Amino acid sequence: MFLFHLFRSFLPLHNPIGFGAADFVELALALLLAGLALAWRAGIERLAARLARRTGWCLLLLVGLPVALRLLLLPAAPVPAPAGPDDFSHLLVADTLRHFRLANPPHPLHQFFETFFVLQEPTYSSIFPIGQGLALAIGRMLFGHPWAGVALSVAALCALCYWMLLGWTTPGWALWGGLLAVFQFGPLTYWMNTYWGGAVSAAAGCLVCGALPRLRTGGGRRNAVWLGLGLGLQWLTRPYECVLLALSVGLYFLPVLRHPSGARRLAKPLLAAALAAMPAAGITLIHNRQVTGSWTTLPYVLSRYQYGVPATFTVQPNPVPHRALTPQQQLHYEVQAAVHGQGTDTPGRYLRRLADRVRFYRFFIPAPIYLTLPAFLPALAEFRFVWVVLSVLLFALGANFYPYFYPHYLAAAGCLFVLIGVTALERLGRWRIRGQPAGQEAARLLVILCIAQFLFWYGLHASGNAGFAPAMLQHETWAAVNHGDPDGRLAIRRELAQAPGQQLVFVRYGPRHTFQEWVYNEADIDHARVVWARDLGAAENQKLLRYYPGRKAWLLEPDARPPRLAPYAPSSNPFESVP
Repeated sequence: MFLFHLFRSFLPLHNPIGFGAADFVELALALLLAGLALAWRAGIERLAARLARRTGWCLLLLVGLPVALRLLLLPAAPVPAPAGPDDFSHLLVADTLRHFRLANPPHPLHQFFETFFVLQEPTYSSIFPIGQGLALAIGRMLFGHPWAGVALSVAALCALCYWMLLGWTTPGWALWGGLLAVFQFGPLTYWMNTYWGGAVSAAAGCLVCGALPRLRTGGGRRNAVWLGLGLGLQWLTRPYECVLLALSVGLYFLPVLRHPSGARRLAKPLLAAALAAMPAAGITLIHNRQVTGSWTTLPYVLSRYQYGVPATFTVQPNPVPHRALTPQQQLHYEVQAAVHGQGTDTPGRYLRRLADRVRFYRFFIPAPIYLTLPAFLPALAEFRFVWVVLSVLLFALGANFYPYFYPHYLAAAGCLFVLIGVTALERLGRWRIRGQPAGQEAARLLVILCIAQFLFWYGLHASGNAGFAPAMLQHETWAAVNHGDPDGRLAIRRELAQAPGQQLVFVRYGPRHTFQEWVYNEADIDHARVVWARDLGAAENQKLLRYYPGRKAWLLEPDARPPRLAPYAPSSNPFESVP
C-alpha cells in the first residue's frame, strides 16, 4: 500500500515523500548505473572480451538484438502504421516492385487520386528511388508485412557497423561500437519506427567505409566488391548523397593515387568496385525510363517540374508548378517554397543554416560520448582519421544545399560518427594519470552511462505506464516510437476492415485542413480492397461511382474529432472540395 501511495503521483506536493518526476528519473538512473557497475566486473566485461573474439557470434548478436528489442515493445508500441507522405510513397515503391514492375499505368480517373510525392502521369508511381522500397518489398514477401523490411534493414545496419569498425579498431571496441549502433539507430528511433528509411543508406555507408581500410592494406577483390555494392546501394537509395560518398572514397585514396605504384596496385580493385556498382546505375536508368519516359530524368525531378515539390537546391530558384494543384498540394508547395526562401542562396544564409543543423548530429552520438570527443583529437595525427572528419564535413556541407534536413540525409556517414565515438573511447582508455590507468576507468564509466541511458528510455517505452511515460517521453531526444492512434487512422482502417466486400472511400477535407493526407492507394488501384479518393463534389464523384459499381461507398471527414466515417450519400456541402 505504501508503494501505491509513493508512486501514485509524480507531482511533489501530491507525493508522500515530496519526489517529483525529475527525482524519480534521477533515482532510476542511479539504480541503473549502480546495477551495471556491479555487474560490469562480475561478468559483463569478461563476457564481452570472450565474445569479441568470435566475429560470427558478434554479427549474429547484432543482427538479432535490435529486432528482438523492438519486438518486445509490441505490447506497448504495436507495428508502426504509415502516416506521412514519405511513408506511403515508399510503400507504393514496395507494392509496385511486389508486382514485378517499376511503374504502374496511369489511372483513367487519376484526378481523384492526387496526393503528395506520387506521380499520376505519365505513370502512376512514387517519386522516390527504389532502395528503401526494395527493403520493404523484401520484408513483405518474407514475413507478410513491409515493416519487417524496416526491421531487417536496421539489423543489417547494426551488424555492418560492427564489421566496418573491425577494419578500423580492435574487435572489443568494434563490438561496443556495434552496440552503440543498436542504442542510437535501433528500436527507439524513426529509422525503425517509420517507413521513411535511413538504415538502408546507413548500411551502404558501412559497406563503403568498412571496405576502404581493408583495400588500402592489401585487401582482395571481395572487399572491392563490397565497396562497389555499397556505392550501388547508396545510389539506389539516395543518389545525391551517393555523389558525396563517391567523393569521400576518392579523398581516401588520394595519397595512394598520387604515386604511380599505388595507382597500379589499386587499379584492379577499383575496377572491380566499379563493375559491382554498375548494376545499380543500370537499374536506375531503366527505372527512370519506366516511370518518366526518359532514361535520364529522375521521378524526383519530374515531380519537381509538375508539382513544384520537392524543393530545389538552395543555389537554384524555386520551381514553378506545371500542373493544376489540389488545395493541399498548393499549400504544400507554398510551405516548401517558403522554407527554400526567395531567390538563391547567399553565403550568410548558407552558414546560418549549417550552424543551425549541428543540433541534428546528436542523433548519431549518445550524450555521454560528447565528453570523450577531446580524446579523439590526437587521432588526427593519422591521415585516416583526418579523412573521417573531412568526410563528415563533406556530407554536412553537401546536405546544406538542400533547404530541408533530416538525419537520414547523413545516414551514409552514420558509421563515421560511431567510429569517432569509439576511437575517442579507445584513446581515452589509454590515458594514465600518475602512472595509473585512470582513462580506462573513465571510458568504462561512459560506456555504462550509454547503456543506462538507453535502458532507462527503453524501459519507459516498454512499461506502457499511462501516467508517467507520456509525461517523460516528451523530453526524450530523437525517439519516434509509436504509441496510440493520434490521427485516428487505425480506427478508420479497422472499421473498413470489418466491412464486407470492396470499399470506396471519398475523403472530404475541411476548410482548414493542412498536411495530413489520407488519399494513398496501392499499386494496383482497381483491385485493391479499399480505394481512397478525393471528394470532388457530387457531380464529379458520380464518375468514380460508375467506374466502381460494385464497391460500398463511404465518406470520410478526417478533420472531425475523431475522424468520421459514414456511408456516402451525395448532398450539398458548403465546403465541397474542388478539383
